[in-house]
Amino acid sequence: MEPTRQHYLMCRPTYFAVDYVINPWMDPSRPVDTDRAVRQWEQLRQAHLDLGHTVAEIAPVPGLPDMVFAANGGTVIDGKALGVQFRDPQRADEAPAYLSWFADAGLPTYEPKHVNEGEGDILLAGDLLLAGTGFRTSHAAHRQLQELFGYPVISLQLVDPRYYHLDTALTVLDERTVAYLPEAFSPGSQAVLRRLFPDAVLATAGDAEVFGLNAVSDGLHVVLPAGTPQLAGRLRERGYLPVEVDLSELRRAGGGPKCCTLRLRQGKGA
Repeated sequence: MEPTRQHYLMCRPTYFAVDYVINPWMDPSRPVDTDRAVRQWEQLRQAHLDLGHTVAEIAPVPGLPDMVFAANGGTVIDGKALGVQFRDPQRADEAPAYLSWFADAGLPTYEPKHVNEGEGDILLAGDLLLAGTGFRTSHAAHRQLQELFGYPVISLQLVDPRYYHLDTALTVLDERTVAYLPEAFSPGSQAVLRRLFPDAVLATAGDAEVFGLNAVSDGLHVVLPAGTPQLAGRLRERGYLPVEVDLSELRRAGGGPKCCTLRLRQGKGA
């Protein structure tokens, strides 16, 4: 296994809070420690840097507490950036902020035609685009993905509201391998995953409940939340090197390492 150097976009959680409820993990009645969230985010950023990756930052915007979850800000493949359209009005203003960043970075930008929440539901695995639907990204958005990026799109139906984004139930480990929680998907989607990825790493409910599948892989190193010893062990058995980071404060809004990390594929095959 060889790691590939990655380019990431992240957003410091300067204004992080849990002020509303748009997923089952959010509870505004529990106080949030924003300073702790920032420290944990900084550890994640440093983990990426220590692995040799490049991290760009988008400036946080006051009043957008979930902007830290950069993976939801867009999809960037082969140097093209598709913007997002959030399901929930509380996050709507994040979309133009991210699209402006992509344009300022010199990327051709494309407006979404339907609800889609970026890499939260859109994951490139080799030459396939795995696209989640059921809670956030609409099935209609999958057509735009295929037409814009030119990769075959595999639609995957999510069925458990706790795993409302694809990246909470599945992580791409390398071009040929994924890890996922079978029961987070419909029976038909489980069958598709078994067919496409017969050697997948299967997670348990315990792994997923601490956002163990919300991970970032460079093909060798897998950055995942602390507190997932079983999943980390299975990854080691398969030759991957787990890198555990504590993001417990950010998890209170339903996020983990992948939610905080948008991959910028700025060139063909990059």
